[in-house]
This record gives sequence, structure tokens and C-alpha cells, in this order.
Amino acid sequence: MTPQTAQPQQTVSRVAHTAGLAPAELAAARALMDLAFEGDFSDEDWDHGLGGMHALVHDARGELLGHGSVVQRRVLHNGRSLRVGYVEGVAVRPDRQRQGIGGQVMTALEGIIERAYDLGALSPSAEGEGLYRAHGWVTWTGSVGTLGPDGVQHLPDEDPPMLRGADLDPAHPFLIDWRDGDVY
Repeated sequence: MTPQTAQPQQTVSRVAHTAGLAPAELAAARALMDLAFEGDFSDEDWDHGLGGMHALVHDARGELLGHGSVVQRRVLHNGRSLRVGYVEGVAVRPDRQRQGIGGQVMTALEGIIERAYDLGALSPSAEGEGLYRAHGWVTWTGSVGTLGPDGVQHLPDEDPPMLRGADLDPAHPFLIDWRDGDVY
């Protein structure tokens, strides 16, 4: 059987704040990012996913199969400052992809977003976009930018984020808080 048709093995899901993860768990999650993103996941990318809640999926032996996190960010939109659950670092071990593990991670993160934030946002990879669409995420159709050290900066060449639980007017820009590295 191929991994796509094999019977899914038993998994164990867990949600914890960064502060509640042991150093070995954080190291395993960081190593998973390198494996899943084939070395195209920087330390800055990793840093963006820290300080919030993590969803982890392990196999029955305790090996980490999937990870994602949600951190708080702020978005200015149409005169309002919104508390956004921003999804970061979603990855599944390559030999276990397309077996529902990414869905388990997203379901856990979406529960956090629904209970703690005004809306959810993420910047999808081409490979992950189908997973997010299947979970009801939609691509923002308005303009994007950031509110940074020098004020509002429009980002016309930035790929738009995907949103969940948002009823925003695309006639007004989606201005996310500034951060070092990739703003979205």
C-alpha cells in the first residue's frame, strides 16, 4: 500500500503554549520544519511561531508527525484594531503527508482561533493551500500592507493572506503589524 491508501496509524494530539513545551519538544518541532520544508525554513520563520499555542500530533511511539502554531498579531482594518490568530509553522513529516495529520493540526489551531481571536490569518505555501481551503479558509481579495516603524506601508506585490472567520470589507486595506523578516 502507498502512504495515501494505507490505514492511518493511531495518533495522539496535544495543544500547549510555547512555555509549556520541553526543550526536546521544541527541538523536534524545529527539526520537523527543516525536514518538511526541505531546508527552506529559517530561524526567523521559526521565531515567528513562538510565544503562542502549538498543536502537535505524535504517533503511538511519541514521534512527532505534525506541528503548527498560532500566535497573536494585530490587524488594522476599516478603523478597527483586530486581534488575529496568525497560523505559523504548519508541517507534517513527509512520509505521513496526505493522511489527515495536517487536518488534525488545523482543527486544533482553528479551535483556538475561534475561542480567542477576532479572526484567523495565515500565509499559505502552494503545497498547503488545498488543506486550508478544505478547512474553510479564503484568500483575502483586498489590498495588504503593514503598519511599521515608518507608518503605513502598502505591499502591492505581497501574496494575500488566507482568512478564516472574517467578515471584512475588501474596499479597505488589511494592515498587519510589523515584524522582522516576512511580514506575512
